[in-house]
Amino acid sequence: MSTAKKQVKRITTHILQAMKEKGEKISMLTAYDFSMARIIDDAGIDVVLVGDSASNVVHGHETTLPITIEQIIDHASAVVRGVKRALIVVDLPFGYYQGDSKNALKSAIRIMKESGAHAIKMEGGEFILDSVRRIVSAGIPVMGHLGLMPQSIYKFGTYTVRAKDQSEAQKLIADAKALEKAGAFGIVLEKIPQELATEVSKSLEVPTIGIGAGPGCDGQVLVLHDMLGINKDFSPRFLRRYANLYDIIKNSVAQYITDVKALDFPNEKEAY
Repeated sequence: MSTAKKQVKRITTHILQAMKEKGEKISMLTAYDFSMARIIDDAGIDVVLVGDSASNVVHGHETTLPITIEQIIDHASAVVRGVKRALIVVDLPFGYYQGDSKNALKSAIRIMKESGAHAIKMEGGEFILDSVRRIVSAGIPVMGHLGLMPQSIYKFGTYTVRAKDQSEAQKLIADAKALEKAGAFGIVLEKIPQELATEVSKSLEVPTIGIGAGPGCDGQVLVLHDMLGINKDFSPRFLRRYANLYDIIKNSVAQYITDVKALDFPNEKEAY
């Protein structure tokens, strides 16, 4: 059991920093509703990300772009009500911060006030630095996100590994250091070579959270629906499935249907 779980009632950005300094890995998962958030919090997760991945796994969109700030606030509010210990980070949705630091601050404030979350996450490097500085100056913790950035999928045109060539790798390193200097308390590194992720993690004072970036990061994050096997259509190399809930739920529902039609449910003990 982690030191943080035994001694800390509420994980904070300060605790995450201490975990990095002690060499204790940080665990992070997504959640989008009260019930799942309560389960993973009870299990001892360090950070809960209310990700814009809800656009895919909850709302059924092809990309993360369609989700609105109203929807992300609704998800975050439910998660906040289910969590007692973990730090809750919320994605700023696409279109609510790009190219306008004043709008970025307005969006971040709205999420914090209306949901009760603890921090926000933003994708990008150099082009979001003004927004990061403005949001941090308002007292709102910011987590960065580099490498594969799903909100920029139409720019990249592919979900393949990023920063494999030297120029992009050097740009990523520079962006990571710039985000740290601007006040980011941590950075997600998505789908980049593990050697690069390790180098970045060692060069920064703030924690890195990897997804498809190897074991050298200071922590790891996965989408809950993916790691529990609720979503069977997504099978990247970095994903480890810890359960197969799709089949368990499907079979349970099928059995329920059978029992209802056979007049087996409800039985005498299940009726008043």
